[in-house]
Amino acid sequence: MARKILVAEDERPIANVLSLKLKKSGFDVKAVFDGEQALASLEEEDFDMMLLDLVMPKVDGFEVLKRLKEKGKKLPVIVLSNLGQEEDIKRAREAGAREYFVKSNTPLTEVALKVKKVFEEEGS
Repeated sequence: MARKILVAEDERPIANVLSLKLKKSGFDVKAVFDGEQALASLEEEDFDMMLLDLVMPKVDGFEVLKRLKEKGKKLPVIVLSNLGQEEDIKRAREAGAREYFVKSNTPLTEVALKVKKVFEEEGS
């Protein structure tokens, strides 16, 4: 059974390329384009991981992380953001992000490899 990944990214070209790379790696992927859709998807379905942008319309990524924590949802979250400041990275990690990538510095192929690595570390 393929692992399910939720991609929450408002930049559609990035969401599409990332989804394609993950699907090619054998994952089941759902892409949403704002934080509100991300939260709704997390309510409706179970995911094994989430790739989360922080700057999104309606509900930002920090709020998504906060609500995940409040609901006690335990899924690994990898943040992909253009926010590269130390305080943003620290804030996201404190809110529950497992990994943090600055989009402009990270090829999407590297993100796909990291997803595989996180699942391997969890022994799946």
